[in-house]
Amino acid sequence: MKTRDLVYIAVLAAILCVFSPWAVPIGPVPVSLATFAVYFAAASTGWKRGTAAVTLFLLIGGIGLPVFSGFQGGLHKLIGPTGGYLIGYIPCAFLTGFIADRLEKRRWAYPLGMIAGTAVLYLMGTAWFVYISGNGWLASLSICVIPFLFGDAIKIAVAAAAAAAVRPLLKKHALAA
Repeated sequence: MKTRDLVYIAVLAAILCVFSPWAVPIGPVPVSLATFAVYFAAASTGWKRGTAAVTLFLLIGGIGLPVFSGFQGGLHKLIGPTGGYLIGYIPCAFLTGFIADRLEKRRWAYPLGMIAGTAVLYLMGTAWFVYISGNGWLASLSICVIPFLFGDAIKIAVAAAAAAAVRPLLKKHALAA
């Protein structure tokens, strides 16, 4: 990787650190802007930079800096009830960026990648929540997924439009895949 790539990954991780703490607690899983930042980072710069930025963000939060929802941080957040969703940001970023990389000229690819990434994010997060909480799948889905569908659809629409507009500018300056 070039120095420019490392700097851009750090900037994307900083964006995640700024967006993610802002959350509305509606139950065991809060509504936050983290998924919006994950979608935008991966779709605008590609799977390599986006996934690296998300991983860096998780490391920053894992060592204790208050960058997770509700201005919290620490390893306990990564292994707690919402830890599966946090770790699920990695494959979410990968899928979002991978699809955007392969089909970048097609505007529908951006939301498609984000939807695919979100499906894996929901699966990983809910599976971990089921394991930690002891709830069944149906109960966990009603707590951890269904209340978020509408909000995530809005985040996907906005992030897809923003990434589709920004990505060509970043490519022009060799900052996107």
